[in-house]
Amino acid sequence: MGALNLVLNRVKACFLALDCGTNAMEIKVNFLDNLRLEAKFDDFSVIADQPIRYKGDGSAPSPFDYFLASSALCAAYFVKVYCNAREISTDGIRLSQNNIVDPEDRYNQVFQIQVELPESISDKDREGILRSIDRCTVKKVVQTGPEFKLETVANLDEDAQAMLMAKPDDAENTFILGKDLPLEQTIANMTSILAELGMKIEISSWRNIVPNVWSLHIRDAASPMCFTNGKGATKESALCSALGEFIERLNCNFFYNDQFLGEDIANSEFVHYPNEKWFKPDASDALPEGILDDYTREIYDPEGELLGSHLIDTNSGNVERGICAIPYVRHSDGETVYFPSNLIENLFLSNGMSAGNNFAEAKVQCLSEIFERAVKRQIIEQEIVLPDVPQAVLDKYPSIVAGIKGLEEQGFPVVVKDASLGGQFPVMCVTLMNPKTGGVFASFGAHPSFEVALERSLTELLQGRSFEGLNDVPKPTFNSMAVSEPENFVEHFIDSTGVISWRFFSSKFDYEFCEWDFSGTNAEETESLFGILKDLGKEAYIAEFSDLGTACRILVPDYSEVYPVEDLIWDNTNKALQYRADILNIHSLNKRALRKLVERLEESQLDNYIDIITLIGVEFDENTVWGQVTILELKILIYLALGELEEAIDLVESFLQFNTNTVQRGLFYQAVHAVLEIALDDDLELEDFMHNFNRMFGAEVMKNAIGTVTGEVKFYGLTPTSMKLEGLERHQRLIDSYKKLHAARAAKAKR
Repeated sequence: MGALNLVLNRVKACFLALDCGTNAMEIKVNFLDNLRLEAKFDDFSVIADQPIRYKGDGSAPSPFDYFLASSALCAAYFVKVYCNAREISTDGIRLSQNNIVDPEDRYNQVFQIQVELPESISDKDREGILRSIDRCTVKKVVQTGPEFKLETVANLDEDAQAMLMAKPDDAENTFILGKDLPLEQTIANMTSILAELGMKIEISSWRNIVPNVWSLHIRDAASPMCFTNGKGATKESALCSALGEFIERLNCNFFYNDQFLGEDIANSEFVHYPNEKWFKPDASDALPEGILDDYTREIYDPEGELLGSHLIDTNSGNVERGICAIPYVRHSDGETVYFPSNLIENLFLSNGMSAGNNFAEAKVQCLSEIFERAVKRQIIEQEIVLPDVPQAVLDKYPSIVAGIKGLEEQGFPVVVKDASLGGQFPVMCVTLMNPKTGGVFASFGAHPSFEVALERSLTELLQGRSFEGLNDVPKPTFNSMAVSEPENFVEHFIDSTGVISWRFFSSKFDYEFCEWDFSGTNAEETESLFGILKDLGKEAYIAEFSDLGTACRILVPDYSEVYPVEDLIWDNTNKALQYRADILNIHSLNKRALRKLVERLEESQLDNYIDIITLIGVEFDENTVWGQVTILELKILIYLALGELEEAIDLVESFLQFNTNTVQRGLFYQAVHAVLEIALDDDLELEDFMHNFNRMFGAEVMKNAIGTVTGEVKFYGLTPTSMKLEGLERHQRLIDSYKKLHAARAAKAKR
């Protein structure tokens, strides 16, 4: 469970984009020598040059060559997606593209794409493949005709995107249920907040595959790991949703969960918020007084096993400073209770956080989200059979019906359920079936308004998904253990792709349909939702944030957690503190320190396939060896550096059997394994095999493989770094993003 939790914790509700080249992105260009150029975006770098006949060096393709290649690659991508979805082998499929230039006008060109298909492919699939190619995004953009806007700016980095949507016009105000300001004004306000912070927000992709269902993905251009998704019945409401989620996650520090914030932040006056408090455990490591209250201690430490060291802050890693705790207000009596940031990060993920035009609006969203997840969990784990919503009731909401009809016309039957459990909770459910794959996708939505909850269920269902993406939804099961295990709920929380029971589709409902209504003003709805928690015997704790707009977070202990309480002891993210410094300094460790590190890794019983990024909370460029390395591979390299070849060879065999790393890295370890076999066999001599080893793996690989086994080459592929994080551009961008937020809080605290 631990390994899965760690992996899922890194996913953090990833945007499910299945497309080719639709991402909007900021591309920065550097001028290199002669006519060479470097385009940098995300974690990639592309070099362009010009042919020698144009005074270039011919060292790389020209910019126009890349453009031509992009359309051919995009077409091939859609062929691959089509074939993968139908389990058609792409062996024997070939694709080529030629651009035919008009001699009278070189800007007038015909792109001719030809596909060679084996005879084994049916006529139906031949047509399907051609239709798939016709959807090529590059082709669509070229045919539409992109508009180019040219301008000069004083500073590229400070030019926060002005943006996204036009400025609000009082004559065109769009109000939707649950929002106290028009969408246009809300978007303008949130955009202004992000611009003042220095965040350059870019819209990465839009989706609108059925009527009245929109979704989009936005991100910080300077730090694309800071991203959110939005959904809504209109383009504007979806954008408003994404911006609100971005602001709520900034306020709640969610973008930086589990991440090392660097030594500067760790030793600054505050790490998370100016009003945080630090508690230092005593020599017995008992929980310090002042943390939590009696009610929450009973929940989070029922057996008296929770120690102060379990709650050390993962972001700062500052053990000497102690436990960082954030003030929350207990709803029942207004008393302040301090929650360790570590506890919040480990158990709640993003559940129960929201931004709004005012605190009442934000709290309605927080509480609605909490009920949505809790009721969803109850329904799935207890295999509750929900009643269908009568068609006569659905017909009251024609825009929602149009979206459902759009799905059914594409061959996806849709079932709409009342998830209120007899009118107790403001929750709805829309479930999609995929007859092509046998998969089922249950989406839930909550809000005091029946209509809004229903709309949210539908828009959540399609958030970031294409029709092809719906081929990946899991099949239902009669296995009760599969639907009730904690990991299944985590998958449902992250992207709603967990498993549900076949019993869910029974016609013997456990509850009667109820056309419920909890709506009112936002203030009234807030009190109504808190009242439901009170009836359940649950206490709520609230933190309000006003540094960046208006946002809040609500914790409902023993109700709104995503991960089990035991994770605080057995699967705490601050295990990173046991390894972070040594791994980052691995090139400078002596043999004694290396042996202690590998012994700790062995004794920890951590899954060998956890990646180092997850283990220590540092973002390496995924295109580097550091970005792919796992605990297993790190142990191999340590054993080899120590000269412990027998321990190393067993792990190399495991690596080769279950390798998910790059092809090049796999070949390197294949070469290492061959050299180890020879080194451990007294009857074999390496020199006898070198000629063919060099032919198989190449001289450079063999040189590094032999050096790794002899100890002359240590930690091949892992570039030196340290706790200063030098050379780790991806992580530095994340820290720079946080420093903007940190500086804004510090400035406001001094006013």
